[in-house]
Amino acid sequence: MKKLEIKKEHELGLGGVAIGTGFENITDEQAQHILNKAWDLGIRYYDTSPWYGLTKSERRFGEFLSKKNKNDFLFSTKVGRVFNKVAEDKVPPTMWQNPLNFDYKHDYSADAVKRSIDESLERTGLDSIDIVYVHDLSEDQVGDRYDYHMEIAKKGAFKVLSDYRSQGIIKAWGMGVNKIRPILDCMEAADPDICLSATQYSILEHEDAVDRLLPAARKNGVKLVSGAGYNSGFIAGRDRYNYKQHIPKGMKEKRDRIAAIAKDHGIDIITAALHFVLAADEFASIIPGASKIEQVADNVKAWKTDIPNDFWKELKAEGLIYDKAQTPIAEQELAMSKQ
Repeated sequence: MKKLEIKKEHELGLGGVAIGTGFENITDEQAQHILNKAWDLGIRYYDTSPWYGLTKSERRFGEFLSKKNKNDFLFSTKVGRVFNKVAEDKVPPTMWQNPLNFDYKHDYSADAVKRSIDESLERTGLDSIDIVYVHDLSEDQVGDRYDYHMEIAKKGAFKVLSDYRSQGIIKAWGMGVNKIRPILDCMEAADPDICLSATQYSILEHEDAVDRLLPAARKNGVKLVSGAGYNSGFIAGRDRYNYKQHIPKGMKEKRDRIAAIAKDHGIDIITAALHFVLAADEFASIIPGASKIEQVADNVKAWKTDIPNDFWKELKAEGLIYDKAQTPIAEQELAMSKQ
C-alpha cells in the first residue's frame, strides 16, 4: 500500500472554487488556460470538489489531469453531497455563477460516500484519488443538523474512507471544513491523515486555530492544508471575506496596515499571507484558487520570494499577528539557537 507523500512541490496547490464559477462565469477554455499555467509554473497539487459548480469544477480538473502522468501530481476531491441531474429550471440557487444542472443533498452515509467516489472517478477520468475530504460537515453548512450528520459520518464516511485507505484505493482522508470543531470531533472519533482547514487560519485571523486546532493536529499526527488562506480573496483586495459579503469590523484596517508594512519591506501582502500559513509546522500546503492566469503566476512568485526577518518582527511588535503564531523568523531563530 502506497501512503500519501506530501513533497516540497506540493506546498503550493491550486484550489477549484473559482474554476467552478465560484465568483465569475469562467468558461471551459479559461479554466484550461489556468490549469495549463499552473502546471507550467510547477504546481503539482490540485484540489476540487463535486460541489464546486455542481460537478463542473471536478470535470474541468479531470479533463486536464487525466492527460498527465498520475505519478506527477497530487489530487484531492471531496465527499458529503450526492448529486442528481435535473432540468435546467430546477437547479437550486447556489453561490455558483454558472453551475451544471444538478440538484444535491448532504449525505455522509457509507453508500453515499462510495457512490460519490465512484462518480468522481468517472467524472474526472482518473483511475485513483490521493486524498478524499469529508466536505462541509460543519454547523455553517448543515446548521442544527450537525450532530445528526456527524453521527452518520462516524458510522459511514469515516469507516469507508479508512477501509479504502487500507485497501490502497485512496492514500489519505480527512475533513474539509470551514470550522475547527468538526476536525477536532473527527480526530476524536477516527484516524484521519490530513484535513483541509478553510477560513480558520490566515495572516488576518488565526488565534483560535493556534490555541485549539494546531495543538490537536500535532498531537494526533494530522497534517493540515489551508483553504481560503487569503480569506477568499479579501487579502487580495476583494470586497468579500471568507466567501461572504459581510466584512468583520476592523478587518479592512488590519489588512491595509499589514499591506503597508509589507510594502515598506519590499514585498506584498499576498506573499506575506502565503508564507505565514506555510510557516506553521502543521500546514503542509496552501491551495489558493485563481480565476485568471495572472493570479496563478502571482502565487508562484510569492511562494518563491524570501521575506525579510524584520517584517515578521514588526507585525508582532504591532500586535498584528498573535504572539503564539509560528512565523518563518521563529524557525530561523530556533535553528540558530541550536547551532
